[in-house]
Amino acid sequence: MYLMYVDESGDAGLLNSPTRYFVLTGMVLHELRWHQTLTALIDFRKRMRGKFGLLLKEEIHSGKMLNSPGPLVRIKRNDRLAIIRHFLDELAKTGYLNFVTVRVDKHGKPAGYDPFEKAWEALIQRFENTLRYRNFPDARLWGIPLPSAADKGIVFCDDTDAVALRRIYRRMRTYNPIPNMRAVYGSGHRQMPLIQIVEDPSMRNSHHSYFVQAADAASFAAYQLYAPSSYVRRKGAGGYYRRLDAVLCKVASGRNSLGIVEL
Repeated sequence: MYLMYVDESGDAGLLNSPTRYFVLTGMVLHELRWHQTLTALIDFRKRMRGKFGLLLKEEIHSGKMLNSPGPLVRIKRNDRLAIIRHFLDELAKTGYLNFVTVRVDKHGKPAGYDPFEKAWEALIQRFENTLRYRNFPDARLWGIPLPSAADKGIVFCDDTDAVALRRIYRRMRTYNPIPNMRAVYGSGHRQMPLIQIVEDPSMRNSHHSYFVQAADAASFAAYQLYAPSSYVRRKGAGGYYRRLDAVLCKVASGRNSLGIVEL
């Protein structure tokens, strides 16, 4: 079983939105790596406590840390940015995590276009396809026999519009037309309902999940590629997403060197 933890950056609205982009990022790991990953995240947080005074119970919510830090204002802003950088480096050095990102550019989209729906559809479909074709690192890496069929997946995400997301999931399980590759299948669509992803998405409060906080850091970094804040630009941190290069799921999109699905 593969677990995907998801968080977003930017606003999902189309009209009168404060942001041009909406970004979703999923961090994927195999269930057999869950305890190992949790241990690594706890060890990392202990190092951040020793170096910067960030308590283990305090959330790494990247955008808020930089711009509306609340109690974390006691930590210098440069150090808060350093924590995000160290977090990304910690995730990259695992070598077995995989990050999938979808970016929606809302500029020029027609009335009625739903950035939330389109981003989630794309992320779910990329997760499904990568599972189906067994393109995630799998149990072979640690010598465990593979099942005869492709492994399943389940999604955990920060609190979001659960009703809308559940509706997207349930529709894609039964009605999921995918445009044909003309060179292979000709024109038209194929019905490819979800078969690898199980259950509805499970909501998590990011404050209580280091895994969702990791997805948040990656999503924040991806957003900064397209619309870096003045502070991020001034500090040369707009390319922080590239620090995850070793663990990016580049098969998700062949059109982008970082594997980002751009809508």
